[in-house]
Amino acid sequence: MAPKVEIAQLEKTYASGLQALKGINLSIDRGEIFALLGPNGAGKTTLIGSVCGIVSPTRDEIRIDGLDIRTHYRQTRRKIGLVPQELATDAFESVWATTHFSRGLFGCAPNPAYLEQLLRDLSLWEKRHERIMALSGGMKRRVLIAKALSHEPEILFLDEPTAGVDVNLRRDMWNLVLGLRERGVTVILTTHYIEEAEEMADRVGVIDHGELILVEQKATLMKKLGRRHLSVQLTQALTSVPSELARWELTLGQDGHALEYSFAAGDAARGGIHALLQQLAGLGIGWSDLRTRESSLEEIFVRLLEGEKV
Repeated sequence: MAPKVEIAQLEKTYASGLQALKGINLSIDRGEIFALLGPNGAGKTTLIGSVCGIVSPTRDEIRIDGLDIRTHYRQTRRKIGLVPQELATDAFESVWATTHFSRGLFGCAPNPAYLEQLLRDLSLWEKRHERIMALSGGMKRRVLIAKALSHEPEILFLDEPTAGVDVNLRRDMWNLVLGLRERGVTVILTTHYIEEAEEMADRVGVIDHGELILVEQKATLMKKLGRRHLSVQLTQALTSVPSELARWELTLGQDGHALEYSFAAGDAARGGIHALLQQLAGLGIGWSDLRTRESSLEEIFVRLLEGEKV
């Protein structure tokens, strides 16, 4: 099956000489949730703007359902919904009016039942007659999401959609995104809340200084770069790590009351946990509890930006 979104050799250089995008190549499938991660100024918004026709790339080949976005602008733009970072809304219009108008902009026939359900899903129905200028920042963010979905797009771009919003909106929005995926909508999101990408995304891309440094299935990435951490709670504190345990590269924690062991998630890890516990018993070191955890996507993301290779 052909990708829903195809990007080849996408570049953007501004008049100042700043190269915001450097030869981006990316394919995204139908019904996929793709998380694009990167620090501020990495090129995430420029990439999204290029696909949506807001930014004019210096060089590009971008296709939606096999159609070039330059030569088939109306057809491809009709398939895209965008939730931008900026809270730019029609301040004097009502929630219902601006949502209805946004649907009409794409040549869609009126569908009050669909718009009503959309506003209910975003907890906006009770405020449908209020002017947008009277809404809180979180409610304005909900209006942007409603506008982006008003014409029933097949691809939804979410550019930092939950920045500065409350927990309820975040929950409502992600429930909505999961429902969209079930209907085959492709979702591309950028977020600073990496735990959201960890929970929601099928694939993760990392962009830095305009370069796409990694695109990987989330589960594969966690397996390749994830680490496991074992904390052995000791019955008596140690002042130093015994030399007999050197091969495990342990460290002391909790003022000597714990031995900390870190190893690659897919690694047998220099003899493994069982051998470590046997060695502790042989040295007469008692322990009362074991605590384990795995690296989060955030930890992996930070290590990638610091130059770690996959």
